[in-house]
Amino acid sequence: MAVGFAQWGNDLYTGRTSYDIVGKRRKFYIVSIVLVVLSLVVLLTRGFNLGIEFRGGSEFTVSGLTSLSQQEAADAVASVAPTEQPRISSVGATSLRIQTAELGEDEVVAVRDALASAYGVSADEVTSSFIGPSWGADVSKKAITGLVVFLVLVGLVMSAYFRAWRMAAAALVALFHDLVITAGVYALIGWEVTPATVIGFLTILGYSIYDTVVVFDKVRENTAGITDQTRSTYAERANLAVNQTLVRSINTSVVALLPVASILFIGAFILGAGTLRDIALALFIGMAVGTYSSIFLATPLEVTLRTSEPTIAKHTALVLEKRREALAAGTDASGEPVAGTPDAKIQLVGQLSPGSHQGHAAQPRRRKGSR
Repeated sequence: MAVGFAQWGNDLYTGRTSYDIVGKRRKFYIVSIVLVVLSLVVLLTRGFNLGIEFRGGSEFTVSGLTSLSQQEAADAVASVAPTEQPRISSVGATSLRIQTAELGEDEVVAVRDALASAYGVSADEVTSSFIGPSWGADVSKKAITGLVVFLVLVGLVMSAYFRAWRMAAAALVALFHDLVITAGVYALIGWEVTPATVIGFLTILGYSIYDTVVVFDKVRENTAGITDQTRSTYAERANLAVNQTLVRSINTSVVALLPVASILFIGAFILGAGTLRDIALALFIGMAVGTYSSIFLATPLEVTLRTSEPTIAKHTALVLEKRREALAAGTDASGEPVAGTPDAKIQLVGQLSPGSHQGHAAQPRRRKGSR
């Protein structure tokens, strides 16, 4: 299996095997637009399930439990504040966390005593704390500030590095795509948004932009001096770059997603650790979506922007015209007669069609009399 995967990667790099990702970019645009719209609908209609750090309130933790039944906690809170709807969750295998709106001092003491009595533990096993919403608001403000600064710096650095603002624009669109879809899926699942979630959102930005830059670097390498030849178009060279980096993108994604998935499973289902669960979910969704965008969105979008340039558009038209002339003359791009019958569908240009190979008949032949 490993040998087959390695051979597949080698075929992708040499062009023997190719997937027309850039050529079918409109389909991928539609998929991305649908996902972004659905995510925005979820965010606008359902919204985030904000944690206590963002909405404020009182929090109680009951430790040393042998049973994690939540009904006793709900009844204990209702006995003190009948109108309150507590949020109850397990923390590990022996603790429960109960979150309520802000309670008065007397109510806090009463709830602590009620919880201790309901679960048969001492009052020392029940802790309480109050978290004001201003702390969460401060975290949100700093996160937004960091996001804006990050996007501005990414745009400037990529524009300077690639000497093309279109690559920076495509990368920023892909980042927006990743953030919106990640936020939409997170809101759909309904887990609480905590500071760990915010950290996860900010972390996926670096992963997504890194994957995109690697692909763009190969695009720049393949398209250097593109207008000096007439064997392939800019879109074809960019598509080759995506195929050449496809195996690397898959390997990187698998290596990154496996440990994150392990943390997510352990945090959510074994330890019940909210912090691990929240950050792992954001990372898992963001990395998966970021891999998709770096392959199927960023480069195709950059090609769409680049081919709108008069120089590239003129070059593309020239390449296609020469292909039509070569096809009419029955010769290949170098002027050699086409081997085989007219129905052999021999590729007449240097750039391979997706999924095809020219074979030995299309290889350069030594002219008679040459040594």
